[in-house]
Amino acid sequence: MTPSFVTDAEIAEPALAHARGCGCALHRRRLFTALLATGAAAAWPTNASAQIPECKRSMVAGLVPADQVEAAAAQQYRQMLRQAADQRALAPKDHAQLVRLRAIAQRMIPFAPECNERARQWRWEVNLIGSQQINAFCMPGGLIAFFYGILARLQLSDDEVAVIMGHEMAHALLEHAREQMGKTTGTSLLLRGGAALLGLGSIGDLAAQGATQFLSLKFSRDDESEADNLGSVLAARAGYDPRAGITLWQKMMGAGGGAPPEFLSTHPSSERRIADMEERMPKVLPLFEAAARPPRRFGPPAKS
Repeated sequence: MTPSFVTDAEIAEPALAHARGCGCALHRRRLFTALLATGAAAAWPTNASAQIPECKRSMVAGLVPADQVEAAAAQQYRQMLRQAADQRALAPKDHAQLVRLRAIAQRMIPFAPECNERARQWRWEVNLIGSQQINAFCMPGGLIAFFYGILARLQLSDDEVAVIMGHEMAHALLEHAREQMGKTTGTSLLLRGGAALLGLGSIGDLAAQGATQFLSLKFSRDDESEADNLGSVLAARAGYDPRAGITLWQKMMGAGGGAPPEFLSTHPSSERRIADMEERMPKVLPLFEAAARPPRRFGPPAKS
């Protein structure tokens, strides 16, 4: 049963103030549209100074101004929180699973600026939405949300949560949304503002209630593979076992009576994903073995 979260007055509290400094929907979640119209684009830096090899970004992203994309994303994230709060579907800050999500994020965020310098100025937030949908996302600028269903239905361990969070953060750090916009629109872009709240399950009508039109960006399979790779590095460096990615995707592929969840439609096949993860383990496991372990462990929601 989907919980009804009673929210407090401070529904949009910045979750990770100590790490003000790194940013995805498991995969139909391209929840933001950018309100902008721009022409000439500056050359995009190759990020040669990044300390994490998996952080190389496409020059195409430079066709879309990051400041405007992040501002539009923040506006729509606030709209989403207000709408969820109106339906009593936004977790209060003392909710056990939200405390868990924020604790995991706090361990991962400090590594983000090594991947993308813009992450130093992002105002990170983590929120929990009371929907049974199996979904999570990180919008540009470090705005993260998990749906209760992905935690409860899949009974995720902390390591599995960290793999998901790392994957979503990776999309934002690699600026895949900007890249997709650049590929789609070139140097002339007008993206309408709106909260494209896709796949919200029981509160999916939030999108229909909005007065704006929506734009959904689907990341390519290459983007998803890049996010898997970087996400496993972020999780490992934060002290979470990257081998949990294998059990995570096995759980996801088993969700929904044997049919994969819709958000996996643009991903590599489960067999390919697991094979890729296994191939990368000799590189990623040493990062995990050298990392400090989380001081506290949490558990998934109780089974209903």
